[in-house]
Amino acid sequence: MKYIQEPSKRTPVMAETDVLVVGSGPGGLSAALASAREGVKTMLVERYGCFGGVITQVGVETIAWYRHRDTVDSQGIGIELEKRAEAMGGTRKESQSLSQALNSEIFKSVADALVAEAGIIPLLHCPAAHVLMDGPSIKGIITESKSGRQAILAKRVIDATGDADIAWHAGAPVRKTPRDEMMGATVVFSCTDVNKDKFLDYVAKKKPTYGDWDKKWAIETSGKEKNLFSPYLSEPFQRARKDGTIPAELTSIGGTWSTISDTGEATYLNMTCISNCDGTDVRDLTRAEIDGRKQALLAIKALKQYVPGFEKAKLRNFGMTVGIRDTRKIIGKYNLTGNDVRHQGRFEDAIGICPEFIDGSGLLILPTTGRYFQVPFGILVPRKIENLLIAGRCVAGDKISHAAARNMMCCTVTGQGAGVAAAVSIKENVACRKVKISTLQKVLKKQGVRIA
Repeated sequence: MKYIQEPSKRTPVMAETDVLVVGSGPGGLSAALASAREGVKTMLVERYGCFGGVITQVGVETIAWYRHRDTVDSQGIGIELEKRAEAMGGTRKESQSLSQALNSEIFKSVADALVAEAGIIPLLHCPAAHVLMDGPSIKGIITESKSGRQAILAKRVIDATGDADIAWHAGAPVRKTPRDEMMGATVVFSCTDVNKDKFLDYVAKKKPTYGDWDKKWAIETSGKEKNLFSPYLSEPFQRARKDGTIPAELTSIGGTWSTISDTGEATYLNMTCISNCDGTDVRDLTRAEIDGRKQALLAIKALKQYVPGFEKAKLRNFGMTVGIRDTRKIIGKYNLTGNDVRHQGRFEDAIGICPEFIDGSGLLILPTTGRYFQVPFGILVPRKIENLLIAGRCVAGDKISHAAARNMMCCTVTGQGAGVAAAVSIKENVACRKVKISTLQKVLKKQGVRIA
């Protein structure tokens, strides 16, 4: 690789804060809210033009599609996000569960309102480019935006980038799944001009289940999922491949829908999958965006031809960015395991609970029997770096635990835990990793989190 030598330069400090949260998906948004509600100065930095991450930027509506009658659910800010969206007219009944599907456009304003009410300092269109270190302690970040190269100084930093970008730049140990084993990336899209009644009648006759997922992927379940309803479409795409509407080798097309509005909008179509995509590689991201849009248009072509109600369907929009499921994870003070999430792991340093919901890496387990695992504080704490915490899908864990921890509701649990821990560490004037677990748990309970 060729290198150039850049001249040294003076970088202006644009802001100073107590807690800096980088990334505003479910994990980052929850972290910022939790921190600010504890009375510490909190800044939320986002590289795109809206807060919400995978909800608003990718277009994923289903924050809790795992929820069934006997689910023992997480509590705290994740539930609040659903309820606030509903209060602002931004939800519809989710098709496969007892949860609400979020209107990804309205949720942009939901997030704006929550940020403003909490007194969080917002900063959009501001990518983080590097970090500022003082020995092993992180002191802030360098940003590269329309305003130029600037610094933000902070007493505590929370990495909610999804890809552990800040931890990686800081030199924290991380691991990354090999490219050919990474979970596929998805360009989410939506359609207009769908005949809702005709389509739902078709679905009622087909009676799709999670067992149908095996037609595309080899999925292991606990057995109880096989006969549960799933908003999954497979047969139309198989037919389209046979007749040449879709290239026969393009087996990646097919998947799920979420809601159909009364005006005929299919607002969430998760029907593309781009393999061998490393979301930390700009070339892979470029390929995924382009290939994903091509796949989406082919999917619409197949839907129009083989799915009743979609005959006149047209593309409504693509997500703002490709959805990435799997890149870097920190190596933490503790690393969550598949055994933990599959067998109701319990921890003395628990910061919340998550239902036994695992989706990915060949597993699909839905929490229909009341089982849940505790989320330990140790998975938020990177090794070697002080005053940095992690929130969201890049927390520490193995391949199977990631299939649980990556899900949005679990991201809100780790986010709220990180936000409270950062605030408590400032108030107690101790490093993040040295906060008293009893104090942390007390404050989390005060914020409505279920610990055990």
